[in-house]
Amino acid sequence: MTETIKLPKRLYKYRAFSPRLLDMLVRDELYFSDPADFNDPLDCRPSLEADVTNDQLEQILTRMRQQRATAEMEAAAKSLRYRGIRTLEHINRQVQKTASQLLDEIRYLATDPSALVEDPLSSLLQHYIEKELLLRYDRGIVSFGSRSTCPLMWSHYGDQHNGICAAYSIPTNKRADLHKVQYGGSRMVRASDVATMDHDAKARRRVDEAVLLRKAASWRYEREWRLVGERGVRDSPLELEEVIFGIRCNVAVKFAIVQALSERERPIKFYEMHEVKDKFTLKKTRVDVDELNAHFPRRALSVYEHFD
Repeated sequence: MTETIKLPKRLYKYRAFSPRLLDMLVRDELYFSDPADFNDPLDCRPSLEADVTNDQLEQILTRMRQQRATAEMEAAAKSLRYRGIRTLEHINRQVQKTASQLLDEIRYLATDPSALVEDPLSSLLQHYIEKELLLRYDRGIVSFGSRSTCPLMWSHYGDQHNGICAAYSIPTNKRADLHKVQYGGSRMVRASDVATMDHDAKARRRVDEAVLLRKAASWRYEREWRLVGERGVRDSPLELEEVIFGIRCNVAVKFAIVQALSERERPIKFYEMHEVKDKFTLKKTRVDVDELNAHFPRRALSVYEHFD
């Protein structure tokens, strides 16, 4: 989707501290989120531009609905170990019936005299194609920033500096899975591109970018990159290089993370955020691990034992 754009040297994932975070750091995992769970309801929610006739919209919807129904039924048949020509014929009949029923329902709804739009049929077809388009994009997304010193990112995603920021390098064989988010512009996806996206690479790229890689201009400060993959918790395809602690991060949290990652085969560098005097900017400095280890863990009773 963004093959010609230069990748940053590091990508940064801001996180609040939690047992889940510690578990994912130790296991070297990332969580690929469902875009429907994003905090911006407009993110990954394209609008269809009907630049074709209603008949063509019906054809597009029929094809998309049939493709999804076929995939669902074939998966169900496989899980039940149903095979053979009769099974395929049954699936084909049911798929066609499902798509036909959907079109009949849409045509009936379009006859509602209380509809407030000029072309109710076109409006309904666009709505259902948008739904099918989103269902087709069943991939998960991990979002990263391209800076570790952004005050807004620390406040919004790093638990107001109580959390951490994990820095990752990008292996050469994973570069194609990373894509830069574009800010501003339109959420529109042309129906003509949706119609040809299965066999036209340029049309597919335009649809992919509109669905997965476009956000409102007000989010520009994030400088976001997205890693696309199967939803859920997955082994990280990126290489963890650094852990950066926020200004307010508890020293016990620092110690716990340093200890948890101390035996990692590839050593991790640890940093902490500091304010720049007289400026609204941040800088990162190396954590003195030896000093940290000298103070923790400790025994609260050791002082009182001198009085026994």
